[in-house]
Amino acid sequence: MGDDHTTAAVQRYLDDLAGVKGDSPAEPIVRDLLARSVNRLHLLCATLLFRSYPRLTRPPLNLQADEMLSSVVERLLKALKGVRPPTVRQFFALANQHMRWELNDLARRLDKQDAAVELRESAVPAPPESTASQINPNTRRILETIENLPEEEREVFNLVRIQGLTQPEAADILGVSPKTVQRRLNRGVMLLSEKLGDLQPAPPA
Repeated sequence: MGDDHTTAAVQRYLDDLAGVKGDSPAEPIVRDLLARSVNRLHLLCATLLFRSYPRLTRPPLNLQADEMLSSVVERLLKALKGVRPPTVRQFFALANQHMRWELNDLARRLDKQDAAVELRESAVPAPPESTASQINPNTRRILETIENLPEEEREVFNLVRIQGLTQPEAADILGVSPKTVQRRLNRGVMLLSEKLGDLQPAPPA
């Protein structure tokens, strides 16, 4: 079944879910919904993990996309008891949010382990400048500017420029045409250029 059929099938499950009252009758629909969308969820997991959190794929965690997908599915099973996204786009936005929460939790636990090892190995703390997680002011400003983009432009920018999806893949997830993705991406880049123009390197004399 093609991508268009997947989008239509996911929307049907969401429509069925919206009409259910209570948790128990909804569980079979939620499980069918997640099973039908598993390929797209796996793609999002793999892209986000390897593009944005590559250190989690290395020792000691050696996290794989399949393991991450399993944890995200568990999160969504719980979340969909109380949240009923009405559209395919909102469903995958919810999934993306839980993916980031899962990876952030793992990253924090890894940081704590690293800190414990450092304390055992040396009583002398590393200087602040050597902390890998420290964000310089320009980077912080860039991240804040991205977060302040209009919702549609921010969504496309995150999928294409940060998570590394192709424009057709992003279009499929959002339920829009590739041309719409391209238009929103161009708009987002233009807005970022306007806000961050002073950070661009000066042209050679």
